[in-house]
Amino acid sequence: MPATLITSRANPRVKQLRAAFSGHARLSGGLIAIEGEHLLQEALCSGLPFKTIFVSERASLPAWAPRSVEVIELTDDIFSGVVDTQSPQGIAALLVPPTWTIEDAFPAHARTGQTPLLLIAAGLQDPGNLGTLVRSAEAFGATAILTTQGTVSEWNQKALRASAGSVFRVPVAAITPADVPTLKSRGLRLFAAVADDPEQPTSISIADADLTQPCALMIGNEGAGLSQEWLQLADERITIPTPGRVESLNAAIAGSLLLYEASRQRHNLERST
Repeated sequence: MPATLITSRANPRVKQLRAAFSGHARLSGGLIAIEGEHLLQEALCSGLPFKTIFVSERASLPAWAPRSVEVIELTDDIFSGVVDTQSPQGIAALLVPPTWTIEDAFPAHARTGQTPLLLIAAGLQDPGNLGTLVRSAEAFGATAILTTQGTVSEWNQKALRASAGSVFRVPVAAITPADVPTLKSRGLRLFAAVADDPEQPTSISIADADLTQPCALMIGNEGAGLSQEWLQLADERITIPTPGRVESLNAAIAGSLLLYEASRQRHNLERST
């Protein structure tokens, strides 16, 4: 059963939950906050340890909630004032986020023979775009997402919701240009996604690129695209042909299409062997 009802916004546990929703790692003790039954169940099924579950006074603790976890009840107005959504579902949790490194992008290859497929998000600032790409990465069998300086945190609340729980399972690790030699030493070929420009035919269509090999697909900032530094580190530039009258695609859509094409090519290769 829920613990004693908390009615003060100044309560330390309320402050910790608020800090976690705001992304203040120091004030939250390194914990992240999630809200809603779907995300809580996704985190639970992914094996993430819960520290505390919070329920509003109008909500009931679900039957699937682990009984060994601390449960705190909040008044409806305090709960609504702390969580990040406009229509709170009445349940939230603090949990320990997974920590990943570049190495986590490769163990699956060693165990199962899966060819590494990475997505590099270089300076993505829209959390919805990053979360969508994490979800697409899981859907199309990517082994990891790597983020560069300037990319929004995968634990941003909008990114969390856009990932629909995939962020709990897909390794997301930070890298710098200095890490690229390490990636290439693992046999990865780096493909930089650029806009389709017939006047500057320096790229090839994704349909002509060999994405069945170990590779990393680079997606740049929503407005500026990939920086010259990252473009120069690429082995090849690829583009998504767009016969329609648009200048460029949304970063999340472009990245998802690249991941789909890699998945399609790999599936076809498996069928032919």
